[in-house]
Order: sequence, then C-alpha cells, then structure tokens
Amino acid sequence: MAISRDWIGARASVVLTLLVGVLSVVTGIANIGVGVDSADFQLFGVLIPGVVRQITAFTGTLTGFVLLLFAFGLQRRLRAAWYGALVLFPVTAAQGVLQSSQLSFPLIALSALSLVIVGVNVRAFDRDISLTTSQIASLAALAGAQAYGTVGAFTLREEFGGSINTLLDAFYFSLVTGSTVGYGDITPESAVGKLFALSVLLVTVSSFAVVLGVVFTPLIEARFSKALGRMTEEQLDVLENHVLVLGFGDLTEPILEELTAKADILVVVDDEERARRLTERGYTVLTDDPSDEEAQRRGKVDLAQAVVAATNNDAEDALTILTARQLNPDVTIVAAATQRENINKLKRAGADTVISPATLGAHFLAESALGGEGAEALEARLLGEDGDTDMEAAVAAVEEIEEAEKREDGGRENDFEFEPDRDESEHDRDDSEHRRG
Repeated sequence: MAISRDWIGARASVVLTLLVGVLSVVTGIANIGVGVDSADFQLFGVLIPGVVRQITAFTGTLTGFVLLLFAFGLQRRLRAAWYGALVLFPVTAAQGVLQSSQLSFPLIALSALSLVIVGVNVRAFDRDISLTTSQIASLAALAGAQAYGTVGAFTLREEFGGSINTLLDAFYFSLVTGSTVGYGDITPESAVGKLFALSVLLVTVSSFAVVLGVVFTPLIEARFSKALGRMTEEQLDVLENHVLVLGFGDLTEPILEELTAKADILVVVDDEERARRLTERGYTVLTDDPSDEEAQRRGKVDLAQAVVAATNNDAEDALTILTARQLNPDVTIVAAATQRENINKLKRAGADTVISPATLGAHFLAESALGGEGAEALEARLLGEDGDTDMEAAVAAVEEIEEAEKREDGGRENDFEFEPDRDESEHDRDDSEHRRG
C-alpha cells in the first residue's frame, strides 16, 4: 500500500523536527540535576563519568532550542535549516544515549526517524536565506553592542573592583546589562566605570529593542494578513499534495464542502472581501488573480494533487486551466462548463475532466417534466446515502436509466450523453492524428 505524502513530505519534516526539539528540551531539563552526584556508569563497555550526564543534559536543552529554530526555518523551506537539522539529529540521539533516562529512548528513536524523513525531502527545502536590510542591520547592531560591552568591560576591569577577571566575566556583564536583568554582582566603582556602564546600557538595550522589533514585525504582519484574508509566505511554503481551487463561482461553495474533509484546499480568488469571508470560515485563501502564472506558482500548483476551475466564466477558466497545465503537465485538472459548447474547448485548454452541471440539471428536469422517472433516484445514487459518491453505482444507475429510456422510446438514443459539435470533433481527431504522427 502506498504511503501517504502527508507522512513523509515537507510538512512531516517540520513536525518531526519540532517534536525532536521539544523532546530534547524536556529530556535535558529532566536530567539537569541528576549527573552531579551520580555514580559512573557503563555504556557499551566504556566507563562514563557521572558528570557527563549533566553536561549532556545542559547541551541537550540548548540543542533542543536550536532545533525549534530550525523547525521554523524548515517551515520557510530554508536549505540552511535543512543542513542544520541533519547535523543536530545525530547529536540529539547521542545526547539521549549519554543521558540514559527513560525519556532518552523516545528521543533516540524520534531523532533517527527524523533524520531519514528530513533527509529524503532535500528537494523541498531549496530556499536560500534572504535577510532584509533592516534584519542585517539589527543583527549587526546587536553583535556590535555586545562586542563593545565585552571588550570595554575587560579593558576597564580595574574600574570594577576586581569582579571582572576574564572575557567570560566581561561578556556576562555586557549581556545582563543589555537584557536589563542587572544582578548587581558586577558593578563599577569609579566615575569612568559608571560612565562606561551607562554607555553599555544605552547601546545594548537599544540593539535588543531593534532586534525584537524586527522579529515581531513579521508576526504582526501575519495577523493583519489573516484579518484581510491573505496568506503569509510561511503558510504557502508548507503547501503540498493539496487541491487548488482557482476562482470563485456558484459551484465553489458545494465543491469546498465536498473537499474539506477529504483533502487540504487552497482557494485563489482576486476579491479581497470574498477572500476575507472564506478565511473567517476556516478556508485557506490566497488573494490573487487565479489565471496569473505567479499566483499559481505561489499556490504551489507544481505540488498540487488536483486543480479545480469552476467559475461562471468559461473564458477565464480556459485561461486558468491553460496556465495550470503549463506549470504542471501531470496535475489532474477538472472544470465545470457553464455552456455546453465550451466543454471540448476547456478540454483542449488542458482539463482532464469537464462537466456541465447546467446541462445535466436541465436534462433531468426536462425528463421529469415530461413524465420521466428516476432522476431523483439517480441523484441519490450519485451522491450516496451519506454523501459519499460510489462511482460504480453511479455508472450503473446512468446505464439503467439509459436502457429504460431506450426501451420506452423504441430504441431511440436519449440526450444524456451529448455529442460534441462536428467541427470540434474533427478538430479533436486532427489533434490526435498529429500527436500520433
């Protein structure tokens, strides 16, 4: 049986990385106070000092937090995050082995599984890190501020009464000053030292504020995007194996209701008010022109399992289908034709299946008006008792009604399956002969 893409795809890679990070943090915190007084232990025939367990607990906690950052990077499909995660998965497994606790076994197993799943999805994470000018400037300002505080404090260590003796002490002073924690264990004792401490306070606090602003700005933008019915790049990045519904028409509502429980859906509409309403109802929406090539690329048409074009404008649907077929020659495309004569035109544009709901509905209503029976029974069999379509039963129902109408009309063929126009049929035959040639 084929394995679902949801279990081994890019989304699974993000989730597994997140789980390994959380489990590494939990395991590390649980073992931080264990190793100091614990006895040495044997591991694969090698004597391991008990203090190693505490060291790996600290490092495991830090590794877990780094993996959480890498999970965020994988969500944005960053290749650097992919490399980092592959490096850290063996590290977390090794840390789990050295910690030798009950929580270590799930960590080891999950790290090994994540290494395989993330590794096979190398093609999904192909985006390079692209930092904006403000992000680069804020990070540079933070690094410069910490360097200023560290070097200055070490140079002026005599002004601190001997409480700063190493570069680590100086970095500690700079960091706690910039974070406004201020433990008070390192304080200046001269005017020069106090003036320097004030300058460090201003520079480092400002740099921290700038970095926090740059980090939280995308989150605020994401909230606004959701309120306006727009998707963020992070949401678009994790799309795969979804159904892409291009445009909005009278049939879109029932189509969405049918697909909601069966597949992930992305609706592309150019009406912001419509997009906002769909978003409020829980649908994933991209506000853009459905026929635009760039919009379909953002909607990951190359990773979609199917494309649906069912608006009230056959001409726009044809252009939408043509664009989708060019971007993904292998995707399944289904369409609804408003007018019967446009069915073959939509197929030539690239649709695999074209249905004319108006024509079918008109046929059923006309047959019922003229005394025909079985239209409601056919609809029930098409939809199934619980709304689940049984295609074999539907085909059998259609054949039964056709045979009944043939017997009733003396063998006359009914109009349920209509013939295309002569010129369109000849054109299709010409295209087929050309392709075979």
